[in-house]
Amino acid sequence: MPKVCDVCGKQPVFGHSVSHSHKASPKKWSPNLQHVKAQTEKGVRHIWVCTRCLRSGKVKKAI
Repeated sequence: MPKVCDVCGKQPVFGHSVSHSHKASPKKWSPNLQHVKAQTEKGVRHIWVCTRCLRSGKVKKAI
């Protein structure tokens, strides 16, 4: 599964989880992507879209 939104380009963010003792360990935050059937310039396609793009109406879902 690709980890990038096809509409806005949102992708994973990397950083550190910091414990109570302040020891840092690597962490990755992935976007909430959904596989939807949407109307695009090339026709109806299945694309990966983040939930923010779905909510804001940037994606025209196909029937």
